[in-house]
Amino acid sequence: MIPAPVDRLVDQLARLPGVGRRTATRFAFHIIDQDDEYPRELAAALIAASDDVGPCPRCGFLTEVQPCALCADPKRDDALLCVVEGTPEVVAIEGTGAYRGRYHTLGGVLSPLEGIGPDRLRFEGLVERVDRDGVEEVVVATQASVDGEATAHFLASMLKGRAVEVTRIASGLPIGASLEHADHMTLARALEGRRPMD
Repeated sequence: MIPAPVDRLVDQLARLPGVGRRTATRFAFHIIDQDDEYPRELAAALIAASDDVGPCPRCGFLTEVQPCALCADPKRDDALLCVVEGTPEVVAIEGTGAYRGRYHTLGGVLSPLEGIGPDRLRFEGLVERVDRDGVEEVVVATQASVDGEATAHFLASMLKGRAVEVTRIASGLPIGASLEHADHMTLARALEGRRPMD
């Protein structure tokens, strides 16, 4: 029923995370229904992003200049290094305005079920940075999932014995959340991460 070029577009859009075939079909029809310029501009933007952007050789954040703006910023605290899964987490943390240290992106988390072991992530570069750059604290900011927790524990054991403090970001209940609807892991982490009230 759907013309072959549109079906190919749907197949490609359905490969995006969180996009199923029905949503991909909606996206494809929307793109095709626009004026002639929009699909061409979209294609050009995709090609430019793919060709001109790559990982920073130092931290792994996506950039079009080497090193990235975060690594080149002299006002950042070299003694503080936040380890994240990837670029989306850097963007989220930067959005808070509460962190002024450096970053190290791993390129994912350990996931034995998906065949992702330590050799597939950027662990080696992390150890080199800790040893070379005078890092005093490594803040582990992987997700509070089974794989994220396993990655955090692997990092802590890998850095054990080095002159660096390894900390984990707190996790818990979002503002306005109800205790009765919180899952057990989130509630347990909220209790463990409690601190004195000012």
